[in-house]
Amino acid sequence: MTFAIVGLGTALPRCSVEQAEAARFAERLLDHPAGSARLLDTLYRRSGVGRRHTVVLDEPPRSGMTSTGEADHADSLVDRQQLFHRAEDHADEGPTTARRMEYYEMHAGPLAASAARRALSDGGVDAREVTHLITVSCTGFAAPGVDLALIDELGLSSGVLRTHIGFMGCHGAVNALRVASAFAAADPAATILVAAVELCSLHHQYGWHPERIVANALFGDGAAAVVGSNRCRVLHGEWRLRNTAACVLEQADDLMSWRVRDHGFVMGLSPQVPQVIASRLRPWIESWLSRQRLKIDDIASWIIHPGGPRILRAVAATLGLQKPAVEASWSILERYGNMSSPTVLFILQELRRQQASMPCAMLAFGPGLALEAALWE
Repeated sequence: MTFAIVGLGTALPRCSVEQAEAARFAERLLDHPAGSARLLDTLYRRSGVGRRHTVVLDEPPRSGMTSTGEADHADSLVDRQQLFHRAEDHADEGPTTARRMEYYEMHAGPLAASAARRALSDGGVDAREVTHLITVSCTGFAAPGVDLALIDELGLSSGVLRTHIGFMGCHGAVNALRVASAFAAADPAATILVAAVELCSLHHQYGWHPERIVANALFGDGAAAVVGSNRCRVLHGEWRLRNTAACVLEQADDLMSWRVRDHGFVMGLSPQVPQVIASRLRPWIESWLSRQRLKIDDIASWIIHPGGPRILRAVAATLGLQKPAVEASWSILERYGNMSSPTVLFILQELRRQQASMPCAMLAFGPGLALEAALWE
C-alpha cells in the first residue's frame, strides 16, 4: 500500500510582473551603484524567468496603462505596492521582517486555500473526508497559521490531524509527500491533504549583493495542493508514490542557506551549487534507482526543481537527459519563476495533464546542501 494522488490543484496571486519590468522595478527601487542598471538587466534576463506572480502588488495595471517609457512604467510598479520603498542610502535594508510577516499572515492562508479547494474539486473529495492535513512553507511564520486557515476556509474537520513541514526550502513538498506516504501506509482509511504555499517576493533584498540579486530575479509566489490516499482507494492510472530518498551533501552546508534576519529572510546561493550538484548527483541517483531495480534510462519522465537555469542545465547534463525530459521544468520556471516548495507540484500537474509516461523521478534541492527525490509510478 502507498500514497496515490486523487486530486491536484495550484493557485497564484492575481497580480504578476514581466521579468523586464521586475528588473526596472529593482533598479528604481534599490540604491545600486551608478552604471549598474545594465548588469542588473542582464542578470534578470538570464534567469530563465519570463513572468512571476506576487502578493506584493496591490492591484493589476490600471486600464490604459502602457509601457511608453521605462522610467514611467517602473514608477507605476512602485505605486502599485505599499511594502517596498525607495532606498534612501546604502544602509537602507528595506522593510522589517515584522512588516513582511504581516503580508504573509494576510495572504498565505487564502492562497493555500485556493489551491487546496481546487485539489479537492479535482479529486471529487469532500473537505470533511480529509483526515490528515500537511502544510509546507519556508517563507513565513504565524500561529494561528496556514493550517488553521485551511480548516476555517475549507470546512475541514476540527479533529483533522495536522503536521507542518517548515523552513526546509525548495524540497519541502517532497518531505511532505514522504510524510503523507507514511500516514497512508499506517492508516488505509486516511485521506490526506498536502498544501504548500510560498510568498518568496516578500523577501526581496536591498543592496548590491550578487547572490541576493540572483534570488531577487528568480523567486515568485504560488501555492499547490495534493489530495491523496491509499492506493486501494483510487482509480487505476493515478500517480502513485513508490519510494523517496534523501541525501545531505558533506562539506557543502555553506553553499545554500535561508536565514531569518531583521529585514526579511536572506538567501545565500553560491555560484558553485550547480557544479557541486552535478559532481555528486549521478552516483547517488544510480544507487537509489538500483535499489528499485531501475536505471536512469528506465525513467520515462522527470520533475526537476528549477532552482535556476544553471542548475537545470547541470542536472540534465550529468544525468544525460535530452531537452524534452526537462521541458516541463523549464516551462514552469519561465511562466512562474522559482516558487520554492510548490514548484515541483506545478511541474507534476503539467506532466499529469500531459499523461506523462511512468516511472517518473522528482528531484529537488535545498539548504544544506540537501537533495530530495521521489519515484512515481
